[in-house]
Amino acid sequence: IPTAAYQSFTELEPALAYIREQGAPIVVKADGLAAGKGVIVATTVAEAEKAATDMLSAGTFGDAGNRIVIEEFLEGEEASFIVMTDGKTILPLATSQDHKARDEGDTGPNTGGMGAYSPAPVVTAELEKRIMDEVIQPTLDGLAADGIEYLGFLYAGLMISSDGTPKVLEFNCRFGDPETQPIMARLNSDLVELCQAAIDGELADKSIDWDPRAALGVVMAAGGYPSNYRKGDRINGLPNVIGIEGKVFHAGTAMRGDDVVTTGGRVLCVVGLGDTVAAARDAAYARVERISWDNVFFRRDIGHRAIAREE
Repeated sequence: IPTAAYQSFTELEPALAYIREQGAPIVVKADGLAAGKGVIVATTVAEAEKAATDMLSAGTFGDAGNRIVIEEFLEGEEASFIVMTDGKTILPLATSQDHKARDEGDTGPNTGGMGAYSPAPVVTAELEKRIMDEVIQPTLDGLAADGIEYLGFLYAGLMISSDGTPKVLEFNCRFGDPETQPIMARLNSDLVELCQAAIDGELADKSIDWDPRAALGVVMAAGGYPSNYRKGDRINGLPNVIGIEGKVFHAGTAMRGDDVVTTGGRVLCVVGLGDTVAAARDAAYARVERISWDNVFFRRDIGHRAIAREE
């Protein structure tokens, strides 16, 4: 299964020696669940050393950072490839691409995701076949060889290199966030029916019907995310988006009396639909501009790679 060259460490000094040997840029990962924020793309050796020290010595990510993975920095374009399987049949879902960096131009700290769109133009029909043949099927075959009959969703986070080779960045045993929101906006089939078919081992009899339009989601976050952020701010304007095609997915929200207030870092994901990614972007941002709270933050360039392709 194609992936980056890597080594794992539980002790700091060997990790630091490996970083100095490999140089930068290099990627330092907490080898555990870290809410999508346990990956540091270090552009300098000093930055990588600090990330490794924070994880292994300072406990920045708690138990998730007791073991770290230091791996080769891969260049290319990221894509998310999610399938569902009943252990025998593999049913691919719509492709998608998210935006991990907090700031525009894909800069700033890593986050759980600041927005996403579906489909991902970088994943052509030919590339989809390669991903199925070189990544998904061998992974499920390997699990089966280990006595694990995998059933459910499998998410492969991929880097597509300039020559079109897909390399695995990560696996998740779930949908992705915020990729799920635009994918669900395009799903015409009954999700519960598909899940039941997977449980019953009957996915071979199923197909998935997708809205042919593109969907794009913009994450509206609390100022300060992914670090310290305030909670409890009243969200204004939610009734103003009724009637604009798309959907507002709530994440870090709660009711306080009659008010909807913020309770998390990523607060809302606002999704628009359109015949092109550019049109879906316009629909999403038309909704975003009608919603506000104190110190709200969002990227204004979600979908920029796909839109550049359309132009």
